[in-house]
Amino acid sequence: MPDSAQQIDWPSQIFDVLKEYDVRQVAHVPDAGHARLIKMCEADPAMRTVTLTTEEEGVAMLAGAYLGGQRGCLLMQSSGAGNTINALSLVKTCRIPFLTVITMRGEWGEFNPWQVPMGLGTRAALEAMGIAVHDATEPGAVRDAVEAAAKLAFHSFQQCAVTISQRVLGAKAFKD
Repeated sequence: MPDSAQQIDWPSQIFDVLKEYDVRQVAHVPDAGHARLIKMCEADPAMRTVTLTTEEEGVAMLAGAYLGGQRGCLLMQSSGAGNTINALSLVKTCRIPFLTVITMRGEWGEFNPWQVPMGLGTRAALEAMGIAVHDATEPGAVRDAVEAAAKLAFHSFQQCAVTISQRVLGAKAFKD
């Protein structure tokens, strides 16, 4: 993990933004990059966390949360972003505020070739669906990117994604 990532507690910063924007439902597929954030959300009695079997379930869940008067956030990895593409037509067409925070794979220092195609295509795929994408490539940029996306999503009825680079997460290493 980069030294600067150790100095900046970006999972806590994301959690703080979710609280500031009254996010009550958090959908996720288990992900090591989001593990600390997921634990914080699970420990908060004001938030409901739901573990998904696939990422597109989260799009539908957050649409339902909005219709029920609550805000939500989908936490996923870039390899799962491709699973959401068709489901994103729901939130886009119906102008449902949508926020997702995506930990990236398949880029900086990746060892797993299966992660590379979606890692390289995440931004383009989301933008092709009309999703605004904010990138956080340094630990100090995470809070600002999440806050900007939350503001755009929840105040302007937009669909927004924040990608968190492997430079922030630290690239996973292959272990024998």
